[in-house]
Amino acid sequence: MSTEIPDALPHPWAGQERERLRDLLDDGTVKLGIHIRKMNSPGSPVYRYAENVVPAALILVSSFLGTALVHFYLGAAILAVGCWWWIAKVMPRVKDGVFNRSAAYVLSSDLNFDVMWARGLLSLYAKLPDGRERVATGRDDWRAYVRSFHEG
Repeated sequence: MSTEIPDALPHPWAGQERERLRDLLDDGTVKLGIHIRKMNSPGSPVYRYAENVVPAALILVSSFLGTALVHFYLGAAILAVGCWWWIAKVMPRVKDGVFNRSAAYVLSSDLNFDVMWARGLLSLYAKLPDGRERVATGRDDWRAYVRSFHEG
């Protein structure tokens, strides 16, 4: 007489969680959170050296040239305007680009998603129709979170 308990039937979405997550993201049920600062750091698969260093270098070189060739006040003015331009114009575009590249990268394969999830760079958020909020972070199982949206 065998005392083994039969294995439970696998979830209908087993092995398809990333594709189902993509569907949930597309219809707005779930939102993907990405740690922008960590993803926009050297060593990240979506980091672009040129979009981070070139504008800052341009501002600094322009400020130094203005100071050296004309006067300290011109250099300071160039630096102030350059900092405003960096914060108001460049950084929002960089943030959006990093988010879009990161989302495309992590949703391209299970391995990419698992690695970035394990590093704590991703989170999932959903506001349910009844007003409850559900969040999954690196401590949670993202596959179980996605499967929990299966109805039926």
